[in-house]
Amino acid sequence: MPAQSQDDRGRKAVNPGANYSEAIEAGDFVFLSGKIAAVRGRIIPGGIEAETKMVMDNLQTALAKSGLTMDDVVKATVFLNDLNDFSAMNEVYRSYYTGDPPARSTIQSGVVLNAGIEIDLIAYRGGK
Repeated sequence: MPAQSQDDRGRKAVNPGANYSEAIEAGDFVFLSGKIAAVRGRIIPGGIEAETKMVMDNLQTALAKSGLTMDDVVKATVFLNDLNDFSAMNEVYRSYYTGDPPARSTIQSGVVLNAGIEIDLIAYRGGK
């Protein structure tokens, strides 16, 4: 079971660290911190498709720690270093949802470690 802590307002942190928590559970909502495709502080090779796959796999794992799946996601924010990667990212991203995909914003932005992509999610437990 992942490390957890709870504050006096009932919010539960999943895998809290020194500077941020992997996720915060607040009521029926779970807010996942942004993920990038880095191993030991280095972005993985393989381009935007490989980065998107690793990010989505890691988000899937983080959701599972709260008993959720990608189909519980209601909002995604995608930060792309280069908007020319939009179509290639979408091909990988869409494959992770069996039904309708969540609401999403996609923003061109500098990403930490010069990663090609960062994604954060909001999921809804909905009585689970």
